[in-house]
Amino acid sequence: ADLICASSQSASSGPVGSVLRRGGQVNGNAVVRCHLCGGSKTFSTAKNSTSNLLKHLKGTHSTTQLVEKEVRRLATARESRVSLPAKQPKLDFSREPRVTLEELNQLVAGYIVEEMLPLSTVDSSSFRRIIDKIPSNNNVHLPHRKSFTSYLENEYKKMKAALKLALDDVQFVSTTADIWTANNRSYMGVTIHWFNQDTLERHKAALACKRVRGRHTFDVIAAELEQIHSSFGVLNKVVATVTDNASNFVKAFKTFPPPESDEDEKEEEEEQEDVLFTDIAEALTSVSDEGHITLPPHYRCASHTMNLISTSDVEKYLTSSPTTKSVYRVTIAKCTALWTKASRSTVAAEKVEEVSQRKLLVPSSTRWNSFYDAVSRVAEIPMNELNNLCNKLGIKCFNEKEYQFMHEYCIAMKPLTAALDILQGDECPYGALLPTLEILMMKSLSLKDLLTMTADLPDAIQTRFSIVLDNKDALLAAISCPKFKLRWVKDGARKQQLKNLLSEPEDCYSADQEVMNYLSSGGFELDTLSNFPAVKKVFLKYNTPTPSSAPVERLFSLGGLVLTPRRNRLSFEYYLLQFYLFLKS
Repeated sequence: ADLICASSQSASSGPVGSVLRRGGQVNGNAVVRCHLCGGSKTFSTAKNSTSNLLKHLKGTHSTTQLVEKEVRRLATARESRVSLPAKQPKLDFSREPRVTLEELNQLVAGYIVEEMLPLSTVDSSSFRRIIDKIPSNNNVHLPHRKSFTSYLENEYKKMKAALKLALDDVQFVSTTADIWTANNRSYMGVTIHWFNQDTLERHKAALACKRVRGRHTFDVIAAELEQIHSSFGVLNKVVATVTDNASNFVKAFKTFPPPESDEDEKEEEEEQEDVLFTDIAEALTSVSDEGHITLPPHYRCASHTMNLISTSDVEKYLTSSPTTKSVYRVTIAKCTALWTKASRSTVAAEKVEEVSQRKLLVPSSTRWNSFYDAVSRVAEIPMNELNNLCNKLGIKCFNEKEYQFMHEYCIAMKPLTAALDILQGDECPYGALLPTLEILMMKSLSLKDLLTMTADLPDAIQTRFSIVLDNKDALLAAISCPKFKLRWVKDGARKQQLKNLLSEPEDCYSADQEVMNYLSSGGFELDTLSNFPAVKKVFLKYNTPTPSSAPVERLFSLGGLVLTPRRNRLSFEYYLLQFYLFLKS
């Protein structure tokens, strides 16, 4: 049969191969026959060249248009094992979208802010070489530090304007505040929280991480807080500010209480029957030391209060009895010796890891639950391995009574620490406080007969949270939250009292009927409140605050990574931009 001619590879296709057919071999050359000439005339050509065949076609058949045809090629077994190498594809970036200068600045700013890098990063030669590899329009280049700092400051102004615009449409907001010291400098941190009135999605942002100079007195705190609230236009929208139990914060809110509502003023006017006379001259000449500062209602941090119960109150109870005082102090002393050795000696730390395969935790006064977590980590080590470790470190071993005490302590404190973790969650509304306290007291009472150290916990909770347990705001927050409603209330008379309380804001039949429908509905999600507008309004007002000041504590935890000695001259706007992006993420 006739075969595709020409060379074994290159001439086997194309117009030449379609009109010239192989006829055999002569002296190692290929013998082909031309179909256009007809007859039996043949041509001899080398296997790796078709030049003389092309000369024949161009000379004899120059007027004939040659068209390539699909033909079948038969190959020998040896040829079939030979495959043509695939060509390496070339990457073409000419059609890729190019980055503008604004986009480049945004990308680099996001990288520096989110990774908490120094602004000098933009001047790094190695960093700029990486950036130069990014295809850009008109070969734009990243600005240097001075220009980039100005860019960040402008971004902060835009961010602040956008936050103000978002807060303009919000009716109720809450804040958390605290003061923190790093590298001999003091800072006041303030975070803000609110609900989207349509979707009921919770939002948060950082309002301030502001340098505070001088002593942290109550009047300084009050002035700074009012200025921060006023600068964002939320002075009359803050339903509560949550702080820890520090005396200076407590005094600030007691000295500068919120203005009385119109209803309170009317009640006072009705109660006053006698006419009061005021000396006008004295009133005009007297100067008020308090000025015109007004602060919103003050909520004490529930997590901080629980931490005081788990540390101060529990220690006070355990040391009040001779039977528990000795074992408590000896056990904690041995644990403290372990913590000290493991944290100060690398050799001791390595021995701890060999025994427990984990590091020991060291209690910290600024971290809630840290003491419980540290004792729990020691109690997880089997007693024989723990005493073996003590022998290696030169520490007195634990006896059976002390080891059992650690386990009982962890069992007794676990419900309280679990409640603390719930209340310091990001999405936890204020309405979760009372149900959590009720369940915590029930669990503590159930362990009272089993563990003697839990006997004082219900009383300690009642004492520390005495102001909150019957507080109207806390009760309305819990009832108006679909997750809780009245499920956490066991007493029937109290349930009826709370139903009436929820109907009070709208004293009419329709509102009372809406409350009954809401309480009888089975939904747990927030979106069910869209069917009950009056209850939804109560929810937004009383659940906007957080039960804990944990958000501002997290703000300062991040601040510890930024406010370092080498970066403590950076402007406040740069800090706030970082903190804002942290809370926004």
